[in-house]
Amino acid sequence: MDGKIVFQFSEALPMGMDQLYTHLNVSYPRFYKMDNLSKLGFLASEFLLNGKISMNYQPYEISTVLSNASSSLDTDLRYIEASKKAPSPALFVYTLPNIVNGEISIRHGFKGESNFFVTPDFDSGFLCDYCNELLKEKSKICIAGWIEFGDHLKEAFVYLVGKEQNGLAVDHTSENVFKLYSL
Repeated sequence: MDGKIVFQFSEALPMGMDQLYTHLNVSYPRFYKMDNLSKLGFLASEFLLNGKISMNYQPYEISTVLSNASSSLDTDLRYIEASKKAPSPALFVYTLPNIVNGEISIRHGFKGESNFFVTPDFDSGFLCDYCNELLKEKSKICIAGWIEFGDHLKEAFVYLVGKEQNGLAVDHTSENVFKLYSL
């Protein structure tokens, strides 16, 4: 967080996510039902949002824009395997990647724009352009980022951008977002 390690996993993912959830002392019973992608995005947003969004925003003024390269492939593969025995409605709901946006929004009461995009690689230009367009309209603040959970890559990068910088020193440009992502 802010260029510093704030938590070191003692267990490999996905088991380490339950450990982090306990460490954060979050009360959200749905967490244990989530797929791995949603858990990772949820936990990243908990770190990010910890007291950072003012109550001055209305729920419809807060948007979420997330992306990754593999969509919900991890869950899709588990669903296919589970379906050989019996279809699981609880797992099926997570076969859409935008469910991570929904979990974050439900937890925090956000009702603004909510989108999940699949791109070949992290695309800071796309995220910046999309968030900047949202901020021209109804949104006053946007949670954006890259949440990837696959066999070979588990990665979470989320950030906040608003209409007003509120003393932040970084402009919301593709270059600056890519630098943050690359830390």
